[in-house]
Amino acid sequence: MELKIDGMTCGHCSAAVKKALESVDGVQEARVDLEAGHAVVTGSPDLSALVAAVEDEGYRASAAGA
Repeated sequence: MELKIDGMTCGHCSAAVKKALESVDGVQEARVDLEAGHAVVTGSPDLSALVAAVEDEGYRASAAGA
C-alpha cells in the first residue's frame, strides 16, 4: 500500500513517520521516501489506522493517487 505523506522536511520527520507506520497492527514493513513524500507499507493494515498514526505525529497522509 502506498501513501502520500505531506509535511516531512528532514530525516527526523521520515524516521518519525516510519516508526508511526510500523506501530500499526498488520504492518510488516514501512519504507519512507523523504524526497518523494511517500511511504510504502507491506502487510495487511487498515488504511484509516495508517493515516491516523501519521497524523498523530503531525503530518498529513492519504492513499497515493487519492
